Amino acid sequence: MTKLHWQTRTFPTNPPFKEFISLEDWKKELPPFFFYGKDIHGLPKRRSEELKSINENLQKGILVFFNKLEIDLGKNYDWITNPATGYKYDIAKHWSQIEDLSKEAGDIKYVWEKARFSFLFDIIRYDYHFEEDQSKLVFGEIEDFIDKNPINLGPNYKCSQETSLRILNWTFALYYYKDSENLTEGLFKKIMNSIYWQLDHVYRNIHFSRIAVRNNHALTETLMLYLSNKLFPFIPDTRTWNKKGKKWFEQEIAYQIYEDGTFLQYSMNYHRVAVQLLTYGIRLAELNDDKWNPVVYERAKKSLQFLDACTDPVTKQLPNYGANDGALFFKLTDDDYRNYSSQLDDLRSVLYKEAYEIHESAYWLGIVPSQIPYEYPNEMNTFEKGGYYIIQEESTKTFIRCGKYQDRPSQSDNLHLDIWHQGINYLRDAGSYKYNTKQEDIAYFNGCEGHNTISVDGEDQMLKGSRFIWFKWVKKAVAVLNKEEGRFHFKGKITAFRHLGKDIEHVRTVKKQQGKAHWTVVDEVKNTGDRPIFQYWHLDPEHEDDVEIVAKDLNGNELQPLNDEKWYSGYYGVKERSPRRTFTSSSGTIVTTIKIDKA
Repeated sequence: MTKLHWQTRTFPTNPPFKEFISLEDWKKELPPFFFYGKDIHGLPKRRSEELKSINENLQKGILVFFNKLEIDLGKNYDWITNPATGYKYDIAKHWSQIEDLSKEAGDIKYVWEKARFSFLFDIIRYDYHFEEDQSKLVFGEIEDFIDKNPINLGPNYKCSQETSLRILNWTFALYYYKDSENLTEGLFKKIMNSIYWQLDHVYRNIHFSRIAVRNNHALTETLMLYLSNKLFPFIPDTRTWNKKGKKWFEQEIAYQIYEDGTFLQYSMNYHRVAVQLLTYGIRLAELNDDKWNPVVYERAKKSLQFLDACTDPVTKQLPNYGANDGALFFKLTDDDYRNYSSQLDDLRSVLYKEAYEIHESAYWLGIVPSQIPYEYPNEMNTFEKGGYYIIQEESTKTFIRCGKYQDRPSQSDNLHLDIWHQGINYLRDAGSYKYNTKQEDIAYFNGCEGHNTISVDGEDQMLKGSRFIWFKWVKKAVAVLNKEEGRFHFKGKITAFRHLGKDIEHVRTVKKQQGKAHWTVVDEVKNTGDRPIFQYWHLDPEHEDDVEIVAKDLNGNELQPLNDEKWYSGYYGVKERSPRRTFTSSSGTIVTTIKIDKA
């Protein structure tokens, strides 16, 4: 379709300048928002060293990428150079001609990261807490982007989700700095013209995310179209965009969040993305006296139940499970990226007007919830639709994945086992690292090798295709979790490895004595022929010596582990050395006992 040049006709470059409302009239008729100006009701000033350090770096051009990596872009960054590779995209090219997967260019997310303007939250929070006006810096960055990224040209119009986030983040800054002397009439109109054409781009490209992608991108973009009329009612086109955006967002929520509250992307972090979008959408609808279809509230509540069950009560982290691109859309606390508590409590606040903890983010969203005592998750939690089974004994969590796929798999990780005890993730998921990297890294992090599960002859449960594609999905998976006489008992079975042969089954049984940090895991793999099976265990290097793992084959012979130094990625783009123990058997069965000795 690109060859027919329909995109260049539909998404014009150098379009006419649009004027809608004066700055003075906008201030008089401000649409409902979380706050108005610098008066954030009830939020106490707190000068944290972390926030100060982040701001000092930002002043120097040092940006935090993917909520972890610090990268020096310099003070005069051009918005189109990949800092990881040095590759500079052609700003004269129409966005439809930009390749988003290129060995020469590297990971395009490194270019998109600053251009989504999430760093504005750090600057605005610093401004508020330290009472040092940053409007000149903020508006300077916005204007610099507009000047250096002509409409529909270059890499920063390639992704409509990034465009949607940029609009939302600019809007947050406009409301906070509405009375700034640095927000001039000319700049205001320049920003509104840019916002209009970016919204127009999202609307005209919406069917790509709704049909070809259908994941968190579609949620972000359809929500942005709904909010366009709430935030910019003076733009006539937003009436149409709002109506369609609302219908599409409701459809996407009903499709993407399953009835049991699990998410079609099989990823904890992408589910948090959906949670933040739900929080924004429900809160802004409420402020505008609007309501969503009941399915939106229902799936939001179910999402909370699922993610609460997955949360480690000590650290407030979730298993490092599924694809993780480093996204935390609206960072309004000093909490580490892996801490999910504020985002879950914010959604709890907009749904129920109560939260386990009152976070700074609640004040920024204009919410004053009542605080309620923390409730531990249920002792046993079963989410059959998504395929998750969780045992929670206060500070000890046993997390098991066992599911069949009706939507695109993210990783080959079925029957993965995560173990948390007293805030330590002793047996953990290796993570996902990067989407555009060496093939050996992609195979490791996405495949069985990067998970606490079984492989057959080193092969994955499904056949890996290009990029995000898997073939021969796991279509048969059943599991049961129960408790009898003080012992938890999980049994799950998948039919997998179809590219290796017919009817290959992996049955994993996990038994745990209540109140003890002891587990027995029995892996049985059938119909593999003469192929050996490999059992992988990924450990926290700081606590490796606290875990005793003993494995035996079908005949009771003790298996000697291969102690590898492999990789772990807790944050996008970051990988560190991490130990892995591998047991091999040709008997088709491995019986493993796991004990954590540190009480």
